[in-house]
Amino acid sequence: MTVHLPAAPGYREAAAGLRDAGLTPADLVHVVEYVTGDATGPTTARHDLLGGHAVPVATVAVEALPGGEPYAVELTAHPGGGELVVAHEDAGLHRGTLRIADGIVYLPGIHPCDADGLAHPGDFRAQYRFCLERAAELLKAAGLGPQALVRTIDYTATGTRADYPRCGRPRRELLGGTGSDGRPVFPGAAGILVDRPVLPGAMVSLDAIASTAPLRTVNPGWTRYETLTYRPGVVAGRTLFMSGFGALEPATQKAIFDGDLAAQAEYTYAAIAAVLREAGLTGHDVVRLIEYVTPDGVPDHPGLADLRARYFGDAALTSVVCSALLRPEFLIEVVPVAVFR
Repeated sequence: MTVHLPAAPGYREAAAGLRDAGLTPADLVHVVEYVTGDATGPTTARHDLLGGHAVPVATVAVEALPGGEPYAVELTAHPGGGELVVAHEDAGLHRGTLRIADGIVYLPGIHPCDADGLAHPGDFRAQYRFCLERAAELLKAAGLGPQALVRTIDYTATGTRADYPRCGRPRRELLGGTGSDGRPVFPGAAGILVDRPVLPGAMVSLDAIASTAPLRTVNPGWTRYETLTYRPGVVAGRTLFMSGFGALEPATQKAIFDGDLAAQAEYTYAAIAAVLREAGLTGHDVVRLIEYVTPDGVPDHPGLADLRARYFGDAALTSVVCSALLRPEFLIEVVPVAVFR
């Protein structure tokens, strides 16, 4: 069974959590680094932990971490390490290694660069398309196409907010498999604004996960998603991947509880619970929560612990500070993963 560990403030702490779970670095299937400065900062510590074990790594730039650490590490492990798929051995930020465990395909972080350097400087939509096409190229090694993606989290700068709707076209053209009902199954998605690009000039970076299993959309009946290129939730095998949720009324598409983190969080957690119920799950089936908090929400974020525990028990938690969210009123956006036990 796949084990999702909470983010740790460094590789030494992450290694301790891995040992406490009865696992070793050879069991790792995915590593996410949330960095606040130089993206190469964790390199030596990562190499020391992995010891030659090839694992997809996603390096994500964030505004800050709640505890003030320079970086945090989020580990996902599966006994035996799953199946190794090597698509390419090119240089750069971890481009090339995939692992498959329990039908889930873990990709490395994807950035708009190739062997010649930054791709499409200054062109947001072209860079976004480049990242999706890069994901498709990687998935070929697993015998899959981009329609197999079950979740995408893209990181863009606040300056791209006005242009962000333009990424809908490449998503519609490249994503969306066919479900059992014959309708498109777009992945879950989240869009996070961070003004610290991993690569100078990069306007987008992508963290993506795919599946070898047939996909099924989960939607409690929210019609707003019918015109979008993402869905509230996607079931792939035994796993439910969900989009990012904030305090947005599905019927009116209005952001609510402006300036009140606790109220926004409770509304967000309740929306997640509605998707879980539709899938036949409960909050205690959630294995991972990623919470993106804006700088204005940071002071009140520690006060969410009891509320979060009531909804989701002891799900592994990753909390990071972003520059902003796509809806300016949002103080928090939450991305969950749940499993059918």
